[in-house]
Amino acid sequence: MYRVAICDDEDKQRELVKSILITLSIKTNIDFEIESFGSGEQLVSYYECHETPFHILILDIEMGGINGIQTAHKIRGLNNLDEQIIFLTSYPQYMVESFDVMTFQYLIKPIAPSILEEKIIKLHQYFQALNKKYMVIKSGYEEVVLKYDELISIEAAKSLTIKSKLHFTTTNQTYESKGTISDYAVALKDCNFLQIHRSIIINLLHVRKFASGVVLMSNGLELPIGRSKIKEVKDVYTKFMIMKVD
Repeated sequence: MYRVAICDDEDKQRELVKSILITLSIKTNIDFEIESFGSGEQLVSYYECHETPFHILILDIEMGGINGIQTAHKIRGLNNLDEQIIFLTSYPQYMVESFDVMTFQYLIKPIAPSILEEKIIKLHQYFQALNKKYMVIKSGYEEVVLKYDELISIEAAKSLTIKSKLHFTTTNQTYESKGTISDYAVALKDCNFLQIHRSIIINLLHVRKFASGVVLMSNGLELPIGRSKIKEVKDVYTKFMIMKVD
């Protein structure tokens, strides 16, 4: 599922884009979770509150208040660099300026549904090409796309009602899902992840320091290292840091 933000100060335009995405979803089985914003200020405020980021931003350029390009600048300035941005505008002169915010596509209004569909399908293909950097988990009744670099840890959680319950902690929030630590340890072993305890996997990118049998992660979480794994964890992390410097 791709999270999409539609930002336009005209209700009809937001509904038009939303209807195109819904139609595309029916035709292709590509799932979208769509949220609409009536101004650039609303979308920036969403990001400033550290809400779950979007995969795709569809931004109108001409809006009251801050325009689409200014909105994109502010979002990029909050260190959100992975969102793929599609600009919609009636004026081609903004195209060069839009390059400064790493734009995926620049479309001239009125938007032909077939053109927007084509660009979204290309984005879908792009995300698929990056599938080694993402995982999809089932959390509750929906599928969630997690980026490896944003995943801090995976922990087995005790539960009287859910078998094989796991917590996936990211830089934004924690998701509940099902699975086994051993299966994820094998699947992620070549992707900067390491099993430090029989019930815990960590992302080495988010390690801040080791102290007295625990590891401190980037979000302030302290996780215990299994006694039998202390030497292995320190050796692997040392090698990881050496490779990172090289």
